[in-house]
Amino acid sequence: MIKKIELPINSKNPIDIQIGDKIELYGKLYTGRDAALPKLVGSIKKGDGLLDLTGSAIMHTAVSDAGISPTTSNKVEIEGSMAFLSEYGVKMHIGKGSLNQNTVEALWKYDSVFVVTPPAAALLASKVISKKVVAFPEEGIEAIFELEVDGIPGIVSVANGEMLN
Repeated sequence: MIKKIELPINSKNPIDIQIGDKIELYGKLYTGRDAALPKLVGSIKKGDGLLDLTGSAIMHTAVSDAGISPTTSNKVEIEGSMAFLSEYGVKMHIGKGSLNQNTVEALWKYDSVFVVTPPAAALLASKVISKKVVAFPEEGIEAIFELEVDGIPGIVSVANGEMLN
């Protein structure tokens, strides 16, 4: 069974997922990867208030006309931002690869999850209804985009302090 998840995640749209669950995402999510996520963390720490990330999902990808496809999430610049962004309100991180145990524990502490999605740009691009740059346009395709999506597929890899092996 595939669980349909409405974004953002909040008291109206709570999630009940476990590792191994197959999901589809609907609604608005943000993107970010190597260049933009550390900038976003820095911006939040300075109090810039660029984005309200409460209940949000962030996909570790660039956005181009060729499509979207997850990058490896355990890169220092990406994984290093996940605990802070979860504490700040991000409920779901979407990418590929495995995470270290410290990150798994931080996601659990802040009630956040990690979802892997297939690196199939054409499939994922077909699920994007709209896109717009919302932060760091100077980063080009690695800027932070807001995407409205209709059925991005994924498998829950980290939830409740556990990691899918």
